[in-house]
Amino acid sequence: MSLEDEVEFAGAFGQLTPTGGGDPIPLIKDKLLIGRRRHCDICLDFPNVSSQHCKMTLEHGYWFIRDLNSRNGTKVDGRPIMRKRADPNCKVAIARHQYVLEYDPQLLGAYGPPPADDDYIDEVMKSSLMDRAGMSKRDPKKGFFNRKSD
Repeated sequence: MSLEDEVEFAGAFGQLTPTGGGDPIPLIKDKLLIGRRRHCDICLDFPNVSSQHCKMTLEHGYWFIRDLNSRNGTKVDGRPIMRKRADPNCKVAIARHQYVLEYDPQLLGAYGPPPADDDYIDEVMKSSLMDRAGMSKRDPKKGFFNRKSD
């Protein structure tokens, strides 16, 4: 990419662009607290945004988003997250407020393949607690749960 092709973002680390229109929100630090309170790095003054809703951290040139047990959740590309790598141009929903996360990983120090994605909520939710504990169904004859054998 030549210098004249380089994309300009609102902040040194990229921007969150509201999907419904409006000014982009600059990403000015490599760790950002997003929430309704004034002390947050990005203040979203909406009643459905938690006081400390989520945190964004830049790791190896990629943004990661962690929901901070918010009441109305955080989504990346339409899927609820606990912690997830947010790739360039993905859609981020904070409560019901939607943004496109725009940044260039190479400009932020990325090299090689992207870091591992920590989004495990879907995998966890697909299996039962018994399966995750390695237990099978109750044996009515024996009156207890059997360990699964591999």
